[in-house]
Amino acid sequence: MKKVTFVLAAAGLMTLAACGEKPAENAVENAVENVEAAAENVEAAAENVTADTANAAVNATENAANAVDNAANAVENATTNAQ
Repeated sequence: MKKVTFVLAAAGLMTLAACGEKPAENAVENAVENVEAAAENVEAAAENVTADTANAAVNATENAANAVDNAANAVENATTNAQ
């Protein structure tokens, strides 16, 4: 996460440097706030990916459990019908 913040900060500073003028204090503060906001957005996205991955794993586990239950029922039915 620190690498992402560093890259975003560097990009913001390079943008300001490309203007060819010394940035005003407010412009620097705005750039810092934008970088911080972008870093927070990246962190939030990472948290969402983790939650989505966990939900997918839970769903896959439940589906597997259902498949095992169905197979057990099929065996039970086959055994009952064979008698």
